[in-house]
Amino acid sequence: RAVGVIGLGIMGSAMAANLARAGFAVYGYDIVASRRAGTRCRSAGEVASKAPIVITSLPSAEALHEVSEELKGVIVVETSTLPIDDKLKAREVVGKTLLDCPLSGTGAQARTKDLVVYASGDQRVFKSARKVLDGFSRAHYYLGEFGNGSKMKFVANLLVAIHNVSAAEAFVLGMKAGLDARTIYRVAGDGAGTSRMFQVRGPQMVAGRYDDATMKNEVWQKDMKIIGEFANRLGVPTPLFNASAAVYTAAMAQGFAKQDTASVCAVLESMARLKR
Repeated sequence: RAVGVIGLGIMGSAMAANLARAGFAVYGYDIVASRRAGTRCRSAGEVASKAPIVITSLPSAEALHEVSEELKGVIVVETSTLPIDDKLKAREVVGKTLLDCPLSGTGAQARTKDLVVYASGDQRVFKSARKVLDGFSRAHYYLGEFGNGSKMKFVANLLVAIHNVSAAEAFVLGMKAGLDARTIYRVAGDGAGTSRMFQVRGPQMVAGRYDDATMKNEVWQKDMKIIGEFANRLGVPTPLFNASAAVYTAAMAQGFAKQDTASVCAVLESMARLKR
């Protein structure tokens, strides 16, 4: 069983590792030569020549368009968070074998196979790819017509944006009041107010260390922009999402661009004049 992975960053490399553990022969390609996973190929076209199913995990629409021409004739599981219009353009090139399959989960969750796939596109193609999805995720949902996967991803990421900042806000409030960060994580995390983001990013906020990034702030800015534009086109008010955006922007301005988005806790600590 062969599978290709194009884009070997935080998410792509984690998916490739899990697929290898699941018994797949993995063929990988990334424009950054130092990134490796499975058998390294020299181009996206070489990956497509060796694997009937190819996963793409890419940082931009431009990157997707660059590789699309080389992926005709194979099933493409497109997992990136990108505008739907750009995925539709790629589908015009690749054909109906391109599936829109964004992911729910951080890089840390990807490493432990704790991802959820929001799949959309041709249902027969989806069924052909299910064993590959099983190899790197804990669950996958088929959501119908192409683009619905991305729509669900935007909904999920809106929640992530808000819950991440609310978790940081809760930690800073508790610490400024004299509570120990570890106690906040253990006790508040066991109550009604917890969230998946509190659980997943809480340990970094407790430690005050954000170097081991599972989602970098500079990449998250792209996702925030996509969600904001999507909501604006639909005329949907997003007051909490908009409020959270200002905190992520402050994180960028304060030098946290390459650090994890959990670093919004450090931003709020500074605003609260909290010193640990």
